[in-house]
Amino acid sequence: MLYDDQTIMTGAKVGTMTKRNLARRQFIQFLAASPLFVGLNPHRLLAGTTSDADPGVSTSLADTLQNLVTSPEDALDVFDFQRVAEQVLPPAHYGYLATGTDGDETLHANRAAFEKWYLRALRMVDSASIDTRLELLGQELTSPIVIAPVGSQRAFHPEGELATAQAARSRDHLLILSNVTTTSIEDVIDARGGTVWFQLYPTSNWSVAEKMVKRAEKAGAPVVVLTVDLHSGSNRVTMMRYIRRDGRDCSLCHDQTRDNSWLDRKPMYWDTGATSAGFDTPSMTWDFVGRLKSITNMKVVIKGIVTAQDAESAVQHGADALIVSNHGGRAEASGWATLDSLPEVVRAVNGEIPVMIDSGFRRGTDIFKALALGANAVCIGRAYLWGLAAFGQPGVEKVLDILSAELAMVMSQMGTPTLKDIGPSSIGRH
Repeated sequence: MLYDDQTIMTGAKVGTMTKRNLARRQFIQFLAASPLFVGLNPHRLLAGTTSDADPGVSTSLADTLQNLVTSPEDALDVFDFQRVAEQVLPPAHYGYLATGTDGDETLHANRAAFEKWYLRALRMVDSASIDTRLELLGQELTSPIVIAPVGSQRAFHPEGELATAQAARSRDHLLILSNVTTTSIEDVIDARGGTVWFQLYPTSNWSVAEKMVKRAEKAGAPVVVLTVDLHSGSNRVTMMRYIRRDGRDCSLCHDQTRDNSWLDRKPMYWDTGATSAGFDTPSMTWDFVGRLKSITNMKVVIKGIVTAQDAESAVQHGADALIVSNHGGRAEASGWATLDSLPEVVRAVNGEIPVMIDSGFRRGTDIFKALALGANAVCIGRAYLWGLAAFGQPGVEKVLDILSAELAMVMSQMGTPTLKDIGPSSIGRH
C-alpha cells in the first residue's frame, strides 16, 4: 500500500509508527544489555549520538543499531536480517556463517556473477496469475525455492533446525537437512510435518555413512544428498578473524580437551564411530555413488558439481539429480561462481536429470536468472539463516515470503507466468 503525506499522519499510522519506535527502543536496549556489547550506553544509542564521555560506542555502530529492523515484518529485503544477525550473534558464530575461504574470493564471485546477466521482458503477456509449482524427483512442490542444508543451526538460534522446519512447514518449502544438524532427523521431520531430504557428508569410514543413510531412510527421507565439494577441509580465514574477536569462554560449550567433542552435539553421528579425522576424504572416487545406491532405495543427489566433466560422470554413475554448488564460497578459493558454471552443467546433463543450484542467492531476480539458465530449483542458505538468527521461525518465514514475493514479481514483470515460461530468451549477458 502507498501512503501520501496526508495519509501518513492519520492516527492509525501514527499509532503504528509509535509502536515501531517503541519496539526499536526495546530492541536496542536489549542489545546494549547483552554481554556482547559491554560498555554500550542505551541512552546514547537511542539518541543515535556518541561523545567523548562515551568512548565505548562508535558513531558508526550507533548508526547501525539505530537502523536495525526490530520485527520481521519491517524487513524490506533479506539483507535487513543480515544486519540484525551480525549484531545479535556471538562473533565466532557469525564468523562461521559469514566466512568464505582464503580472501573470500569465491564468496564474492558468487554475488558478482549475477551482475553479468540482465533480464529480457516480454510485454502484453497475461501474467495476472503466477504459478511457481513444479515436480522434482517425484515430489510436487509449490516453489522452486529450496531450503539448503546448513549444520549447527542451534549456534544461530536456540530452536535451530526445529524453527527452520516449522517455517518450511508453514510456507510449504522443500527442506534439505544437514547431517551435522543439531537436531535429529526424526524430530525435524516431525516439526516439518512431512519428509525432508537428507544431506550426507561422506567420511573415510564407510560404516558411518551406512548407519546414517539407513537411519535417514527409516525416518522417511526419500532423497540423500551426497556432498562432494569439501573432502580436504577449507581455509576459512574470515571465520578465524571473527573467532579472535570473541572474548567469551568457548570451553563452556566446546570441550577443547577432546578432538571429537564437537560430534557430541550432532545426533546423526551418535553411535556411528565417527571421528574428526574421518571427514578428510581425498581418496573418494565415483565408485562411492554406486556403493551408496546399493544400500538404499532413496534417490541420490550429488551436491558440489561445477564442471561438465563431473556432471557427465554423475549421470553415468546413476545420480538422480545434481546441485551445482561451491558450498557458498566456503569450499575452495576457485573464484568461480556457481551461476557461471551452471550453463555447462545443464548442457552436459542434457535434460536427463534435474539440475539444482545454490551459493549466493539473495533476491528474486537472482533466482529468476538461475531458472533462465536451466536450473530446476534454487537452494538458499545464508539468507534464511540470517532470518533464523534475527527472529527465529518468524524470521525464516519472512525471508521465504520476501524471496517468493520477489520471484513472483519478476516473473510477472518479465511476462513469464509459469516456471516453464522462463528460459534462455528471458536472459542476456552484458
